[in-house]
Amino acid sequence: MLVTLDTPYVDTTAADLCFALGLPEQPALHVLDLPLPASAGGPAGAVLRLRLLGASHQAVLRTGDSVLVETVACLPGLPRDLPSALDDADRYRFAARVRRLSSVEVAAEVGGLRRGLTDDPQALVGVFPGSPDALTALRADFDDRRIRWSTWHAYPQTGELVETETVVRLR
Repeated sequence: MLVTLDTPYVDTTAADLCFALGLPEQPALHVLDLPLPASAGGPAGAVLRLRLLGASHQAVLRTGDSVLVETVACLPGLPRDLPSALDDADRYRFAARVRRLSSVEVAAEVGGLRRGLTDDPQALVGVFPGSPDALTALRADFDDRRIRWSTWHAYPQTGELVETETVVRLR
C-alpha cells in the first residue's frame, strides 16, 4: 500500500536514527495491521502492526500476552545509534546497513521499491513531500513459526538508503 504523507522529514540523515526495543507506540502517520496466519505459529489474534512515523518506523508484534515494539526513528532524548546487528539466537534478530548511493542510484532503488511494494498487501510505503525519492517502506513475511519484516528509509538529500531486517521466532 502506497501512501503520500502530509508531514516533513523529522530525520534527515541515517546518522539521526536510533534503535530501541520496548518504547511505547509513537504517534503514527499510517498503520497497517497484519494478522498472523496460523502457519506462523502465533496464537489466535496475534498481529504485526507496521507503523509509519514522521520520524521513520515502528513494528509492533502482539502474540497473546507478549508485545514486542521495535522502533527505528529519530526521537528526542534517545542516543543516535543504529546497530548493524543484534542477535538473540533464541528469539529475535535485527540487522541494519546504510548504503551510500549516487542520486541516480537512489532514484533507481526507490523506483524499484515503489514498483515492487505498492500493491503488496503485506507492505506499507510512505512517500514524504518535497522529493519523489524520500520514502519509508516496510514489508512483512510469515512462514513456519517465524515472522520477518524488512524496512527501507531513503534519504535522497544525503544519498543514503537504510535497510533493516528483523526476524522473530515464535515459541
